[in-house]
Amino acid sequence: MDISIQKTSAPKPKPDPTQLGFGTLFTDHMLNMDYAPDKGWHNLRIEPYAPFVLSPATMVLHYGQGIFEGLKAYRKSDGGIQLFRARDNFKRLNYSAGKLCMPAIDEAQMLQALKQLLQLEKDWVPAADGTSLYIRPTIIATDPFLGVRASYTYRFFIILSPVGAYYPEGFNPVKILVTHDHVRAVRGGLGDTKTLANYAASLLAGQKAHEAGYTQVLWLDGVEQKYIEEVGSMNIFFVINNELVTPALNGSILAGITRDSVLQLAGKWGLPAVERRISIDELLACQKDGSLTEVFGSGTAAVISPVGQLRYEDQVVTIADGKVGPVAQKFYDAITDIQYSRAEDPMGWIEPVV
Repeated sequence: MDISIQKTSAPKPKPDPTQLGFGTLFTDHMLNMDYAPDKGWHNLRIEPYAPFVLSPATMVLHYGQGIFEGLKAYRKSDGGIQLFRARDNFKRLNYSAGKLCMPAIDEAQMLQALKQLLQLEKDWVPAADGTSLYIRPTIIATDPFLGVRASYTYRFFIILSPVGAYYPEGFNPVKILVTHDHVRAVRGGLGDTKTLANYAASLLAGQKAHEAGYTQVLWLDGVEQKYIEEVGSMNIFFVINNELVTPALNGSILAGITRDSVLQLAGKWGLPAVERRISIDELLACQKDGSLTEVFGSGTAAVISPVGQLRYEDQVVTIADGKVGPVAQKFYDAITDIQYSRAEDPMGWIEPVV
């Protein structure tokens, strides 16, 4: 693999690993690569973290032709570093690229390039409990052109950020607002794609939720507005009559990698799990009759996030007495133990770095 490396002459001080937030600090270096029709992907390089110089007419700024991924590097107790299901992230990046008419990357090559970047930035991977190095691979359209078409040129880049807990609550239960007034995605659109538009569509409802004292929004389907889909930053799971239930992937729900990890572990443990449509009315009825015992989300940022309260219109319901349930705790422990190498990896999910 032909990759050039330019090291920074002004390294930044490392942050206090016990005081990390999420997504505000960035490491010394980044990975860049360019695409042109006559060259394909080329000029793969690691260089100092720095701003891009872009024309005001750059297409991503006007038409949103951009995609990204999110994964993490973890510090092991012996000081080593490893990735969790990184190959699946690059595979999903290429799925998103296809949906937005963007050129695919070489997944194996980019995994090796990421490892080289991480080896250079290994001192940025924090060791404090619950911390990690967040990794953001991104592709943006770079043609300077005003007109609705796919760009001809692109930039691929990876930036790194040392992080703590995604939610201020940490692993404590969060409060979720179920929105009936806003729609994030519909089948046949971009709901199953990690693209800029999906997240822009969630901002207004998310802001209203925060103003009302809720951490996140639970989205209903965009057609009938009664079937549960996902939370803004994670997939959602319910424990109903001792069965794990999650909305089926239908083209408007992101195929979460942590979601898939939960389902694979459930199968390994013999825990009944089903992917199906579930309406908000059914969920509220299950809460009322006592058959709903837990709700939790899954995602790269938070891993597993218990839900202690749901609000839908004028109904506010408490889940599991507002405490962490045993099923959410079991999944959280199992996944994080694999990620930090506190337990064996029976699923083949770990990718060693150093």
